[in-house]
Amino acid sequence: MSVTDEIKSRIDIVSYVQRYAPGLKKAGRNHKACCPFHNEKTPSFVVNPARQTWHCFGACAEGGDLFTFAQKMHGWDFKEALRELAHEAGVQLKAQTPEQKSRSERQDVLRGIVASAAEFYQRTLHRGAGTKALVYLRDKRGLKSETVDEFQLGYAPESWDFMLRSLRQLGHSDDDIVEVGLAVRNENGRVYDRFRNRLMFPIRDDRGRVVGFGGRALGADETAKYINSPQSAIFDKSRLLYGLDLGKSAIRERGTVVIVEGYMDVIQAHQAGYADVVAQMGTAMTEPQLRLVAPRFAKRIVLALDADDAGQNAARRSLEVARDALARDYAGKLAIDIGILRVPAGKDPDDYLRESPQGWASLVDQAQGVADFVIDMETASLPADASVPVRQALAKSILPILQASENNVYRQENIQKLARRLRVNERDMLAWMQEQTRADARRTRRAAEPQQPSEPPPEYWDNEYALESADAAELAEPSAIDAGIPARSLKRAIEAYCLSVLLKEPNWLYQVNRKLRELAGDDEALLAGPLRELCADDFTQSNYRALMIYLQDSMAQDDMEPLEYLAKIVDEELRPELSALLVDEPETIAERIRGNFRVDLNDILRKGVRRGRPGVNAREELVCRALQLRLERLEYERVEMQYLHEEAEAESLADDNQRSQIAEKIMLSMRAKARINLAVS
Repeated sequence: MSVTDEIKSRIDIVSYVQRYAPGLKKAGRNHKACCPFHNEKTPSFVVNPARQTWHCFGACAEGGDLFTFAQKMHGWDFKEALRELAHEAGVQLKAQTPEQKSRSERQDVLRGIVASAAEFYQRTLHRGAGTKALVYLRDKRGLKSETVDEFQLGYAPESWDFMLRSLRQLGHSDDDIVEVGLAVRNENGRVYDRFRNRLMFPIRDDRGRVVGFGGRALGADETAKYINSPQSAIFDKSRLLYGLDLGKSAIRERGTVVIVEGYMDVIQAHQAGYADVVAQMGTAMTEPQLRLVAPRFAKRIVLALDADDAGQNAARRSLEVARDALARDYAGKLAIDIGILRVPAGKDPDDYLRESPQGWASLVDQAQGVADFVIDMETASLPADASVPVRQALAKSILPILQASENNVYRQENIQKLARRLRVNERDMLAWMQEQTRADARRTRRAAEPQQPSEPPPEYWDNEYALESADAAELAEPSAIDAGIPARSLKRAIEAYCLSVLLKEPNWLYQVNRKLRELAGDDEALLAGPLRELCADDFTQSNYRALMIYLQDSMAQDDMEPLEYLAKIVDEELRPELSALLVDEPETIAERIRGNFRVDLNDILRKGVRRGRPGVNAREELVCRALQLRLERLEYERVEMQYLHEEAEAESLADDNQRSQIAEKIMLSMRAKARINLAVS
């Protein structure tokens, strides 16, 4: 039994969910409640005790097991959920390696130093020379005492050794104080405080741990208005969002995150009641910052940067980062809505929030679309008599962002807007776009095309192998499920196969998602619902779900190859599973799955070899198996929705609107299943 299975055997999902959804009540074979993740009047949140799973059939449209519920409820990643749930269940996790333990302990020491420094700065703000900074915050910036305390604002005295002396008294060495960036060592070896006569902003990670500082100059003679802690083992500003620790609950509840430029922008927004605001801490948003909030907490991002040229240029660069990241993560589709907030009268968010806090919500709701913003910005300085080559070059710089949406209607509308603005025939614009698309495709193929193996990979299953028996067993009553080990094992083996192939060829995930989009066509409801991209929800095994999330994370970064990245970040408890999936021999996967499945798998292998076609396309085989996974998921969800619909019909006080919504979702699921069945056959 794996660690995740042991944890789930000790913690009943119904009891765990009831802590956060007190209204969870038994309804037929399931338990039902109003969803704890969004506001609703009629219950659409279902927990299945037999399968130990949950699903929201309302606005969330998400589901999973104990681990995914804990992750979504607390904003944890898999490693945090594993650690916390293991502690609760009394399950011993695998011990860290000496190197990991040493690194973790070292980081704890460094975080302890900056946490102590934050307390020193905070106390200094309220006495002596710090009172001047406190008056500045209250009178000039309009901050309330509780806001100052909530963000733990502080003051660094005009002294060369205030922090050095304070931390030395706690027993910390100069080397450690320098390493976390609180002090500087010059060429002569002299050590002195980095922050002097500055208003101090502690910077916390998303778990609320202080990892660094931002300091605002209070003296008129300072050349740098703001300075931050330098890069260290615990501080990387490209991977942090200021205010996320305080705002993640509001962001998750509203589904929107507003990204601003400065610390004071965030603080003013939170004081005005807008806790979904964070700061990017740099001249432009980075991909790791994007991944901190989307799609983990938010499905809509609003960039609200300063109104000056620097702020607008930063917005443009942030859009480029977002486009590139989402192209890799979502195969070119901007699945996350992105808008640009323009503050009236050229004000910064901080100024506007102090003067007109009640108008901020409307600005966020009316944020300008990406296409309009980019076209306006890039064509603002275009001369009226610009030549065709100049206009063509400008078009080619704008087209990649306008093409990012895979919705044909939006893409066509955006191209028409650009053609009108540049005074270019729409046919010419389309020709330029097609030329650029072909060039991009050629570059992508050259970069991503794997070397063909000298022999075709082993065929786990033939395309014609039917899964009806697996469907039936999975959807049977608990007693039948217990008896249906071969069918369950077959489903588990398909999951292992798909994940194994994707781990070896991560870019093939785009082929799977492209097929799902192709099946959805122009039907937005299918594209956003039952035919959305392959993800962790398509896997039933906790370890596979976690590895799928890690795989998607590995594809959303550029620093290293996906497998290299996985080897670095995957939790120790998942490494045996990862290693097994990376081995080509199916016997090894069978051993990792269940010993009693070896005969069934070998039987399927023999059928596959006998019926297989020479030179079979491995990518098409993966697409077929992934579609079968989706069929399994859709059928399970459809049955659960049918039960929910029947229960709603039986309740005289049931919400008619909810019944209608469930019925529509059932029909949508059946349409999706019909399209997949046709494609697989």
